[in-house]
Amino acid sequence: MNTSTRREGSRQRVVASQKSIEGVNGKRWALLAALCMGSLFVGAGTLELTPTLVPSSDAWLTLTASRVPRLMTIILTGVGLALCGTILQQIVRNRFVEPGTAGGLDGAKLGILIALTMLPSVGKLGQMLFALCFCFASSLVYVAVIRRIRFSNTTLVPVIGLMYGSVLSAIAEFYAYQNNILQSMQGWLLGDFSKVVQGQYELIYFVLPVVALVYLYAHRFTVLGMGEEMATSLGLGYAATVTIGLLLVAITVSISVITVGAIYFVGLVVPNLVTLKYGDNLRQTLPVVAWGGATLLLACDIVGRLLIFPFEVPIGLTAGGVGGVVFLALILRGAAR
Repeated sequence: MNTSTRREGSRQRVVASQKSIEGVNGKRWALLAALCMGSLFVGAGTLELTPTLVPSSDAWLTLTASRVPRLMTIILTGVGLALCGTILQQIVRNRFVEPGTAGGLDGAKLGILIALTMLPSVGKLGQMLFALCFCFASSLVYVAVIRRIRFSNTTLVPVIGLMYGSVLSAIAEFYAYQNNILQSMQGWLLGDFSKVVQGQYELIYFVLPVVALVYLYAHRFTVLGMGEEMATSLGLGYAATVTIGLLLVAITVSISVITVGAIYFVGLVVPNLVTLKYGDNLRQTLPVVAWGGATLLLACDIVGRLLIFPFEVPIGLTAGGVGGVVFLALILRGAAR
């Protein structure tokens, strides 16, 4: 009787969570649409709606060559980084992990620097491949280190990741200093959407198949979060699924870093807030996570463009500031528990 009651209660919670997600869909998409319109028409150059409908006008050129590419880059970067955080949190089984606190972003930066100095003619695609390999390798090392720690509290795992990322960042900065590109590295690796124009952002569309694969593997990633023994007992190929997850993370991180630079904490803040409200069923929550990542970056970008108008604050500072505050709040909340 007790088992039956628990199952019924669990089923009711799942149904309630699903209804809760479906109940706010209209408001959610209305907010995203409003932020998209704000992103298109907020900027140093004033755009009016009527001139943008004339294909030969300057307004049309500004819209298609700058504002639309920027909007698409913001949305896809936010979606990709939020999903990356979700995958890493399931793999490591810790809610305070994302590419910025697991060494992935710093590994990608090191890969780009090595590509720039050793093979300067490879272009953006080649740099992305270097970043992908280094991000994937650094993530594998981090996961291997975490798995060797038998008794770890909630805050120890991200602290180790931050220390590991700091080591990789120091190596990257020393390498840049040795090759006399330290100053330029600090400029183009800071997350900034102002450099996004037509012809310079198209690699970001590779995030779309990654998003599709993440949703396809949603159930497996959910099982992955139950731990290796439970996942194996349920018939899941644990090592293969972890490898696929880390590869998807590496692809997304390398694309975002090569396109707009490093953006921290998006993959930490959004999945945590979604999980607190809707639970851990990724099949249901992944669309909300994707929406949250896009919405957060759009809001931070608009704020950054308005703070010191007509100049703008790079997205790496605004998103990092907001994410850092929420990260500390979540750490303190976890420590209190």
